[in-house]
Amino acid sequence: MRIALFVTCVVDTMAPGTGRAVVRVLERLGHRVTFPAQTCCGQMHLNTGYPRECVPLVRRFVDDFADADVVVSPSASCVAMVREQHRRVAEISGDAALADAVASTAPRVHEFSELLVDVLGVTDVGARFPHRVTYHPTCHGLRTLGLGDRPLTLLRAVRGLDLVALGGARECCGFGGTFALKNADVSVAMGADKVRQVLATGAQVLTAADNSCLLHVGGLLSRARSPVRVMHYAEILAAGERP
Repeated sequence: MRIALFVTCVVDTMAPGTGRAVVRVLERLGHRVTFPAQTCCGQMHLNTGYPRECVPLVRRFVDDFADADVVVSPSASCVAMVREQHRRVAEISGDAALADAVASTAPRVHEFSELLVDVLGVTDVGARFPHRVTYHPTCHGLRTLGLGDRPLTLLRAVRGLDLVALGGARECCGFGGTFALKNADVSVAMGADKVRQVLATGAQVLTAADNSCLLHVGGLLSRARSPVRVMHYAEILAAGERP
């Protein structure tokens, strides 16, 4: 199976360790991962009201990943963009060939937990992480992709990990991409609510399926001088292979 990594802009520029973690886990399981040249999926452009400017990015995406049997990404947000919105962008373009390419490519794109649990049939990746952890289900993973318990199932199989429920878990953290820039006060207030819920768990680590949300909440935790760390769950799964 030819697995290609769609690393995303945020991971590439601000959290490269997450991309490396995905590769480590898959290689541990015996798979080879390729990393095609790639660029933005276009989510920021579309969400800000520039769908036509998004067309070249969609065209580039389907070209970059045309040869992959499976495309994996550690971002529920960007996978949701590809699977749910690239079709819309192709329709706006009026390019039938692009629409066909999107129809072929989009179903092969999987968020990391979807690939592990649904495609590879794996729930125990051989990790060890002896810390108290709480999980925030990010909006796109929760509402668009319907990840459900997939990330939690993977985390529960990690040796030594103490997984604690997060109060108000279904509530948005307040990031929302450009929402955090355009509505900063509201964004910070929502993030502060999330921080209070995280602190109430007594967790040492907050994890999620999107680095963007983790960066937002992590920044607020840092401002509060909290010792709670933020880590993408792929990094937890890549940690401490069991003996």
